[in-house]
Amino acid sequence: MKYTQNILDKIEKVAEESGYVIRYERGNFQSGYCILQEKRVVVLNKFLQTEGRINTLIDLMPQLNIHVDSLTHESQKMYDEVMSMESSK
Repeated sequence: MKYTQNILDKIEKVAEESGYVIRYERGNFQSGYCILQEKRVVVLNKFLQTEGRINTLIDLMPQLNIHVDSLTHESQKMYDEVMSMESSK
């Protein structure tokens, strides 16, 4: 997978279609992100570069409550690709 803005947008869309809001903020993040489960908000460190943002979202996907049925076909393909990358680690 290439680390481009287009790929980042597609991964963000997967989370957003499942009801999550992705925000980029600055702060003390141990791992580059913070999840507010009750509000379905994912806060990422805004100082991460595109590659870091993509890797962080890929690491987060298994922790998010993603409803595959509610995703568009394109987002389902991206979600499957991300999850296959995670399982091969």
